Amino acid sequence: MTIFPPPDPDPMALRQALARLRAERGWSYDELAARSGLSRRTLIEVEQGRTIGSLGTWHALAHALGVPLGELLDSLCAGHERPGSER
Repeated sequence: MTIFPPPDPDPMALRQALARLRAERGWSYDELAARSGLSRRTLIEVEQGRTIGSLGTWHALAHALGVPLGELLDSLCAGHERPGSER
């Protein structure tokens, strides 16, 4: 049996998902900052790809946006099959 390493995650797709969800709600960075407890600067840096953010950052964003964390992070698998989808 050959074991292959997992494919690389797609952080650009994650950032795009964040930008899309924010835009769908019509929220500015200031609005999302107020709802998530994160700084405006952090949000800009995450959305523009200057940092990936921590798990705590993404957890706060998921709660603020009203989406399950797994659904938000699922975009990391853009371009390849998600684990468990081969069943």
